[in-house]
Amino acid sequence: MTTAPSAGMTRRSAAYLATHPRVRLALILSAPLTWLALVYVVALALLLVTALWTVDGFTGQISPTWTLDNLRTVVTGALYRTVTLRTVGVALLVTVIDVVIALPIAFYMAKVASPRAQRLLVIAVLMPLWASYLVKAYAWRSVLSQDGLLNWLVAPVGLQGPGYGLPATVITLSYLWLPYVILPIYAGLEKVPNSLLEASADLGAPPWRTLSSVVLPLALPAIIAGTIFSFSLSLGDYITVTIVGGTSQMLGNLVYTNVGAANNLPLAAAIALVPIVIIFGYLALVRRTGALDNL
Repeated sequence: MTTAPSAGMTRRSAAYLATHPRVRLALILSAPLTWLALVYVVALALLLVTALWTVDGFTGQISPTWTLDNLRTVVTGALYRTVTLRTVGVALLVTVIDVVIALPIAFYMAKVASPRAQRLLVIAVLMPLWASYLVKAYAWRSVLSQDGLLNWLVAPVGLQGPGYGLPATVITLSYLWLPYVILPIYAGLEKVPNSLLEASADLGAPPWRTLSSVVLPLALPAIIAGTIFSFSLSLGDYITVTIVGGTSQMLGNLVYTNVGAANNLPLAAAIALVPIVIIFGYLALVRRTGALDNL
């Protein structure tokens, strides 16, 4: 049975929370934010600490001896600079391809298609996400192989598919991350009032002018939000390049190699910091555009 003092305290607490919405919101978010801090912030801190350790050359065991050698190797090594530039180049190319493909699809979904067609198109965009990542990557490996579907289609006109390598990696990653780019752009374009498009047309602006001067400026935060997904996911990927990349290497491959075959976890941690620093820099660059509000 609840005593009078405890009941009064409960009523006072409820009254206080009812009149202080910020305190109520802080209490609601405290558990997930604590979990987020433990999983991400602490994990990143441990990653940085591991990058400052060494590996004993005789025993192969990790030694908690502090050193900057791993970071210095990653920053000054020609191999790591080359792979970093290659990884960033692939991520940027995938992002550009996805935006070019996603824009007309998202615009049609948001402004042209009927409500029924919109629902069907959203389902069509989401359907690839129901399949396993590995299934889709190996499907593209089959398509791009020497005896695959692509070579069979272009052989009659004397052409040949790209085979395995960086072009195959770009194609596969562009396919994998395209839904993540379409959906934010579609959500952003839905917020663009149709009255603005009608006013632009009434004032005599051609469609390309309406698109460049009205639609794109308003949809820019949503477009940048989509690029965050494609750029960051491509930057950290290592499975696709392993499946269809041939002998090509990206940063994820170097991390995987040093964790597994080389058994050099500190160097792997130092390499893993490179894409983390790049994506944090990218997020800081686009923060003022309002793109993060569209995620």
